[in-house]
Amino acid sequence: MQPCTVNRMQVGGGAPVRLMGVINCSPESFFSGSYVPEETVRERAFQMIDTGADLIDLGARSTAPHSVPITIEEEVDRITAALSALDGSGITISVDTMYPEVLEACLRHDVHVINDISGLSNPKYAGIAADSGLPVIGMAAQKLPGDPRGTEETLAVLKDVVVRAEKAGIADLILDPAVGNWTPERTFADDWDLCRHFGRFQELGYPVLIAISRKSYLGGLIDRPSEERLAATLAVTTRLLPHADMVRAHDVAATRDVILVVREMEKEL
Repeated sequence: MQPCTVNRMQVGGGAPVRLMGVINCSPESFFSGSYVPEETVRERAFQMIDTGADLIDLGARSTAPHSVPITIEEEVDRITAALSALDGSGITISVDTMYPEVLEACLRHDVHVINDISGLSNPKYAGIAADSGLPVIGMAAQKLPGDPRGTEETLAVLKDVVVRAEKAGIADLILDPAVGNWTPERTFADDWDLCRHFGRFQELGYPVLIAISRKSYLGGLIDRPSEERLAATLAVTTRLLPHADMVRAHDVAATRDVILVVREMEKEL
């Protein structure tokens, strides 16, 4: 595997599984518990670090189905206000945006990794990311974020993400198989298929991200809203951890416990 370096922290290649805490500056987010107002972003970020997060993923636009759309300007205002609150904190920060204009604004602040749900499909975005010299999390996306269906199609699209990164000159890459209800064509069965075959994504030779926290396919199985999907999230996380290098989680303390338990169980006797 080709490991990735995020702010001097190794991801993949035998390093411990890294834990990414989620902070959303978007009140439209599908999980209300992830929304953090600008004035408490710094407090929440330090709380997540204190309870086990290695880095924070900061986003300002909901990409959940049927979410209320916002303008580029609104996204810039939200995310740069949050980044300003974190500047100088020493916390490792990921920014979650798919728009070049937003990325450019973010890069004026303390940012250490770029999270692109469009999988570097926008050449302008890919160029900006490459010029920054930062590592990139690239999600499976052909024309739209999360548009491949099933494991084989997702593998093929992630190979395209790798090619895009190589063409742009991005050396440090983490792959996200895009579990979730990203497009109208996607079904819960598609998400379960990805989870059942998650180990396949290691075949691509890059670190792999688990990003399944409280998502709708879990709710479809247990018939509970996002606020009541923690147990289901932790159950799936436990099964996927041996095949992943980073976990993106809303519930940092609980996920940290899962990571520690799985690590202990995997020790040689």
